[in-house]
Amino acid sequence: MSGILDGMRVVESSAFVAVPLAGMTLAQMGADVIRFDLPQGGMDYKRWPVTSSGESLFWAGMNKGKRSVALDVKCPRGREIAQEIICAPGEDAGLFITNLAAKGWTDYETLKARREDLCMVSLRGDRHGKPAVDYTVNPSLGFPMATGPEGSSDPVAHVLPAWDCIAGNMVVSGLLAAERARLRKGLGQFVDLTLKDAAAAMLGNLGIIGEVAVNGTDRAKAGNSLYGAYGQDFVCADGRRVMVIALTPRQWKNLMKVTGTEQDMGYLAARLGVDLMQEGARWTYRAEITKVLAPWFSRRKVSDFSSDFDKSGVTWSQFRSFAQALREDPDLSTGNPMFSEIEQPGIGRYRVPGSPFSFAGIAREVPRPAPQLGQHTEEVLADVAKLPEGEIGKLMDEGVAVQPRGDFRLAS
Repeated sequence: MSGILDGMRVVESSAFVAVPLAGMTLAQMGADVIRFDLPQGGMDYKRWPVTSSGESLFWAGMNKGKRSVALDVKCPRGREIAQEIICAPGEDAGLFITNLAAKGWTDYETLKARREDLCMVSLRGDRHGKPAVDYTVNPSLGFPMATGPEGSSDPVAHVLPAWDCIAGNMVVSGLLAAERARLRKGLGQFVDLTLKDAAAAMLGNLGIIGEVAVNGTDRAKAGNSLYGAYGQDFVCADGRRVMVIALTPRQWKNLMKVTGTEQDMGYLAARLGVDLMQEGARWTYRAEITKVLAPWFSRRKVSDFSSDFDKSGVTWSQFRSFAQALREDPDLSTGNPMFSEIEQPGIGRYRVPGSPFSFAGIAREVPRPAPQLGQHTEEVLADVAKLPEGEIGKLMDEGVAVQPRGDFRLAS
């Protein structure tokens, strides 16, 4: 293992998106990330999408490059071993991330009694202690009511768990900040973060709270239009749909030039008495602008203008399904150094991403498969928890610790 975080050891107790994403992000930057699960797997071990044989493509995708320990933490000895792994000695260890209930045996004060300088990040649902997931947080803050076709009153919940993705990366930031403080001051740290606060902060950061509180405006649905500037989707002669963006003055000039609509847009601006170089004006009069541009797209196939758009610096893309994107977009192919074809045990060979980071002077690693459940139980109990061989054998006989059949020690 190599990478910018080579030598760091992080222990993860998690399920679903945010914290597994955080652990994988750290693992793909070189950290040794050890996750522990129940012997039968956690809540997300079989989460969809799954293969025809029931193997979770989601779990495999979220746990690449980690080590897996299967422990029965419902029993006292299993919990004690998990605590020993979390709090094991080492200058670059004592780092713990979780989005499961951090109380009792995994609360900070309990773990701190074992290791004074522990750095722990806990992601909760909301600040009141209630459970929350992306698909409840997003509706509660208003985004689905501003998403969807113009004039519609039905909420539209998006398919991307955006707040989970953001919170997962905030877990990484919080852990690295805590670890830096420990390096400077020698003190541990408990970092408390909630999914709803991560989302609510962005509601304010994007100016939406101010839009309501200061302007008295509750943002309406605008279809696929880009709020505050010009961005619109168009159906082309071949039936394909494209998205065109003119957020900046340069993007607006490039779009007018390549579509040959400079004169028509000049006439439109004069008729309206506005300066369409201003992004707010393009937003306000987006319907009129679209009427000028729509005939141009309706007469052309995407292949007729795609090369000219790219050469002219137009900001645009095609609408694709996931399957179309995988077939057509070279950035999702192994031509992109982030992607590799790997063999995932239980699933087979397919294309997966590694880290999107590229650090100067450090070679980009080929992504490593997700572990089989409990694949590294024996080695972690020996190397991290420092348990003698006889005790490890007894724990496995009793079912407190589990490792799948076969020798996986070289697969880490």
